[in-house]
Amino acid sequence: MMRWTHFWVDEDSERLWRVTFDSPPINMVTPEMLVELPQLIDRMAAAAELRVVVFESANPDYFLNHYDTSRVAETPKQSGITGYPLTIDTSTRLSRLPVASIAKIRGRVRGIGNEFTQAMDMRFASEHALFGQPETGSGNLPGGGGLEHLPLLLGRARALEVALSSDDYSAQLAERYGWVNRTVADDELDAVVDTLARRIASYDKESIAAVKQQINRHTLPSADDMLSSLQIYLSSFEWPGSQRRIAAAMAAGRNQPGDYEMRLGYHLGRPLAAE
Repeated sequence: MMRWTHFWVDEDSERLWRVTFDSPPINMVTPEMLVELPQLIDRMAAAAELRVVVFESANPDYFLNHYDTSRVAETPKQSGITGYPLTIDTSTRLSRLPVASIAKIRGRVRGIGNEFTQAMDMRFASEHALFGQPETGSGNLPGGGGLEHLPLLLGRARALEVALSSDDYSAQLAERYGWVNRTVADDELDAVVDTLARRIASYDKESIAAVKQQINRHTLPSADDMLSSLQIYLSSFEWPGSQRRIAAAMAAGRNQPGDYEMRLGYHLGRPLAAE
């Protein structure tokens, strides 16, 4: 088993790995995770026989949550091996690896967690999962690839709806929108993903790599476009509206276990107390 601060990797075989996110209490993405995810991509790239990686969560209420906004000042400034910031380096490399990546989603997936999940090749959701891109309601904008991946997955109008509403979307609606491959009953999710993962893992790596390479030509955003959004996102924390909204959200329970995070979309849609 390979372990990092907020996730670990189980090797079912040299062809199939399972990555489990575990960032208690609500699976937020942290500065440490931003540094460590490129290290995971390095290991995946170096595994010559690896065909499939399944991503899941140790927390049934949160697959992978938004960024820990209380630690924005600690966001690492170094670049990855691509020359782009770590967030973009991780997402672009994952999408382009000659390895199929599959998200097995239970619970909430929001913000940068949602953006990283969009960089995966396939997404399968439990019937109880929730999806959201909450940055606009927080006075910011998505900066980890959401504004680039969402239009390609959902189309322009639905991408605007998701990004501007900052609401939570059910797994059933996410399937209709093209956000996920399929939504299934929770007790069927493991079998559906496991069957597909093992099937793909039985094939030749050259074939998997060639299929991904050809499909990627028309379905992935450019790293430069993602960089543009990331730069605006990081600067947006200086906007007066962002500072006011994030302070109010923190006081109401953001970044803490409880009703605010469980129903983030609902709370972001309510007027600020000062208004």
